[in-house]
Amino acid sequence: MLQAAGLTKTYASGDRRIAVLRGVDLLLRAGESVSIRGESGAGKSTLLHLLAGLDAPDAGELRWNGDRIDAARCTAIRNRFLGMIFQSFHLVPELTAEDNVLLPRRIGGRVDAAARRRAADLLARVGLGERARHLPSQLSGGERQRVAVARALMNQPSLVLADEPTGNLDERTGEAVITLLLELVAETRTALILVTHNPAHAARTSRHLTLSEGILHHG
Repeated sequence: MLQAAGLTKTYASGDRRIAVLRGVDLLLRAGESVSIRGESGAGKSTLLHLLAGLDAPDAGELRWNGDRIDAARCTAIRNRFLGMIFQSFHLVPELTAEDNVLLPRRIGGRVDAAARRRAADLLARVGLGERARHLPSQLSGGERQRVAVARALMNQPSLVLADEPTGNLDERTGEAVITLLLELVAETRTALILVTHNPAHAARTSRHLTLSEGILHHG
């Protein structure tokens, strides 16, 4: 469903080039959940950006559902193929919870009655059915992240990428968000790549990887 082969990425630092990723290989099957851990600065977010097609590798190949992905193609299909969840929520402050969830459909130009019903159903599923008309500023951090989970699933993606989704939450709220996320992706057979610093959260995925010295390792 997702295949990365030999992904490399370097960045300039003064006169030096720093290799962040040194040939990452990853095979993800439909419905599989995978966690990625690593030290701060190991390149976890860089890797997610490459897997999402938000940045281009210096070398290597990325395939979604068997199709090779490059800058020209990924923008057109990213909105249908994957959803993303970020540590800092990335909700639009001027939009209600419902309209934030609807954003992936609005980008695709398909906000109709069926889309609004799906947004309402997702908000109810994440426990925010009564908060649909609230702005992000009127929601707690945990509630904002639950809106972000619903938004990531709006277009029924094949894959969800979650980048430290509990990093700005207290332990109890973070545990509730991870439980909800894992339940929802399991129910919908959506694949998940979870970047987390929390070993307990990582242990709840079906496969566990560590990013170290620019390479993904098992365990």
